[in-house]
Amino acid sequence: MLPSLRNVLWLPVCVVLAGCSEEAPQNRPAALVKTELVRLQPRQTVIRLTGDVQARVSTELSFRVSGRVIERLVDVGAHVKAGDVLARIDPTEQRADLVGAQAAVAAAEAQLRLAKATFERQKSLMASGFTTRVAFDQAQEGLRTAEGSLDTAKAQLGIATDALSYTELRASAAGIITARNIEVGQVAQSAQSAYTLAEDNARDAVFDVNESIFLTPLEGSTVKLTMVSDPSISAIARPREISPTVDQKSGAVRVKLSIEDPPAAMTLGSIVTGEGRGRPVDKIVLPWSALNANLTGPAVWVVDPKTRAVALKNVVIESYETNSIVVGGGLTAGERVVVDGGKLLRPAQIVTYDGENS
Repeated sequence: MLPSLRNVLWLPVCVVLAGCSEEAPQNRPAALVKTELVRLQPRQTVIRLTGDVQARVSTELSFRVSGRVIERLVDVGAHVKAGDVLARIDPTEQRADLVGAQAAVAAAEAQLRLAKATFERQKSLMASGFTTRVAFDQAQEGLRTAEGSLDTAKAQLGIATDALSYTELRASAAGIITARNIEVGQVAQSAQSAYTLAEDNARDAVFDVNESIFLTPLEGSTVKLTMVSDPSISAIARPREISPTVDQKSGAVRVKLSIEDPPAAMTLGSIVTGEGRGRPVDKIVLPWSALNANLTGPAVWVVDPKTRAVALKNVVIESYETNSIVVGGGLTAGERVVVDGGKLLRPAQIVTYDGENS
């Protein structure tokens, strides 16, 4: 009797459990999510970089002769004109050479006068028949030698004069001194850089950029420059030079832009921002919240329009931005993607969303 009573007591419980197992899947509500139809959007990339204004021509100025620096007249930041004296070295040696060259010229002139007189006398005697041909030829040769010696002495005098003028270092053009490498009392060697002169007129905006920036073709050939200290001051620049090598320390490529009609306020050393726009292209852009992942990489939940079941679909991310992602592949226009509420979804789960019948 006990076994039959036990079966009678368990029968209602089994019936209730069987009913629950059959009705649970049917009564589970569909997950409410926010979706978005995939569509191509015209997109234009804006590139902004920070650089500085530099002179297009930068010249290293140096003395042509060696000597001890006795005077330094300008410092870094000074604006100079062409021909201005920048520094001087001790001219004692060059002055002594000049005096010696002047004395050599005076001696050569005296020798030339004597040789001329001797030649004229031998010429007169030769016409009268009172000298020999050998003596006449010797006088003529002496005259030519004296003329050559005078030319040599004058050339040496010119060299000595130039050497004395080289004791003064002068600016080769108008511009701004950007570097100084000498001090008073220092022995400067010839051809040793003393000053660096950034010449006026043409100016460049110089930027150090990552090489990946060249993968984005620009719309047009100009870049807008804006001063960081005063955004109201702007100018137009065009690419002039791109370094063929990558800097080993920074991994950047140096780009120089020629500034067209630079404003007076855009002086050398000014910090500027360069803005360029890429060519418009059609891209798929989704909110950050749409991004998920599976074992093979980034993915998004795609809703089947017939069954409303979701499935993870792998995508290729072209770029990550502040509030969105740019999809480079894996989706086609017209697909419906879950953009919010997909964190707790599972494959084949039925979802509901606003505008479901649209």
